[in-house]
Amino acid sequence: MSASKEAICGSTEKDLEKPALGCFATRYFVTFMLFLGMANAYVMRTNMSVAIVAMVNHTAIKSGEAEEYDDECGDRDIPIDDSQDGEFPWSSALQGYILSSFFYGYVITQIPFGILAKKYGSMRFLGYGMLINSVFAFLVPVAARGGGVWGLCAVRFIQGLGEGPIVPCTHAMLAKWIPPNERSRMGAAVYAGAQFGTIISMPLSGLLAEYGFDGGWPSIFYVFGVVGTVWSIAFLIFVHEDPSSHPSIDEREKKYINDSLWGTDVVKSPPIPFKAIIKSLPFYAILFAHMGHNYGYETLMTELPTYMKQVLRFSLKSNGLLSSLPYLAMWLFSMFISVVADWMISSKRFSHTATRKLINSIGQYGPGVALIAASYTGCDRALTLAILTIGVGLNGGIYSGFKINHLDLTPRFAGFLMSITNCSANLAGLLAPIAAGHLISDPSKPMMGQWQIVFFIAAFVYIICGTFYNIFGSGERQYWDNPEDDEQKPALQTTVTTSPARLSNGSTAPAAISSS
Repeated sequence: MSASKEAICGSTEKDLEKPALGCFATRYFVTFMLFLGMANAYVMRTNMSVAIVAMVNHTAIKSGEAEEYDDECGDRDIPIDDSQDGEFPWSSALQGYILSSFFYGYVITQIPFGILAKKYGSMRFLGYGMLINSVFAFLVPVAARGGGVWGLCAVRFIQGLGEGPIVPCTHAMLAKWIPPNERSRMGAAVYAGAQFGTIISMPLSGLLAEYGFDGGWPSIFYVFGVVGTVWSIAFLIFVHEDPSSHPSIDEREKKYINDSLWGTDVVKSPPIPFKAIIKSLPFYAILFAHMGHNYGYETLMTELPTYMKQVLRFSLKSNGLLSSLPYLAMWLFSMFISVVADWMISSKRFSHTATRKLINSIGQYGPGVALIAASYTGCDRALTLAILTIGVGLNGGIYSGFKINHLDLTPRFAGFLMSITNCSANLAGLLAPIAAGHLISDPSKPMMGQWQIVFFIAAFVYIICGTFYNIFGSGERQYWDNPEDDEQKPALQTTVTTSPARLSNGSTAPAAISSS
């Protein structure tokens, strides 16, 4: 958490006159709370994958059949499954239904919450959604023991519904709270909560499963349910929709934020320009970049560990530190590169468009090259793990690339755009394990060769989608964001020296204001 706070408090805006509030500025507190919310969301999302290992009675479902391993790396020892048997004789297929039930609820609520958040505000949808997610975590053990597979699936589905608002509503709040030249740092700080939550969730869930109360695995959901509930209540009490509605924000900071974003203290909210968005190539650039990222990311984080287990005969789950190392690398790199991105913009050496494309290229070409390289590592465990860590680490560039680009195109409708791209991206991500399962299912072909095809497909998806973004992406505020509705004041006391963002229709955005 401290690394995140230091990153968001740092400033590269040497020429920008802003309130001298330091790290006590209200927008930094909002960013920090959103970071914790993102961490909580990913804890809730990933803890079942750890818990289900302890929940399942592996002896009952194996029926004497040994797990298949490839013999191309025959000098490796077969890993021993030392996990304790749990309570439920669930087959692999039933486990798949349980693990996927959360994501079905999560995906279908993206666009509806994006529209509702635009009309009614984001803060309460986010807070109450996460509260529902957290409260239903307490029901997971009850549902599993009393309702079986489908009772558990129903509870996880509802948890997914509750988590649906997290990304679109977070994006919408960032658009209202964060000045343009702080977007890379603040956006990366918030979304780095995903990696932070995973780093916390994986080893802690393992410890709770082994040493926790009520049989071990139920304590995972009780502990994280309490944490999520506390955060949700605190968020609803202390965080407000935007600077204008905050009762105790420093007036200088409120003026600084609103003038930087809108050029006025009065923020208007026009209707969503659906037709213009559908015709926007920069929007499609973000959409395809997001979909390509999710497909490649799911391959990196889900299929590569499986490859190391089946082919290299090495399981990352045997060491909590190693299994969380790629997430740690991604978190740290995303924080570092976000500071670089904001410096590129505020120093005026690079435009918003050039910055987003350069940083995003690192975030998508890097993992693409890593996947190709991983397909040629053979039976070298250490080299494969190193490439996995480097590839996922470089992937952190996307948080200062396409992932925050919605706010550049349209501060007003960023949450709605994110709901569309995040929904589509999650659907694309679900294809990764399906495609891999079909590609490696032929026992007559060498398994290492089949896995090489899996890696090449994911790599080309990364590279092609990243290239599409580089061709059609933009960091300019779009005309359909209705900048003409921002009433210009004749004189502003706060001076914004940042170069005005050039709109796609040739005019300049009011986010860059100067006054005598």
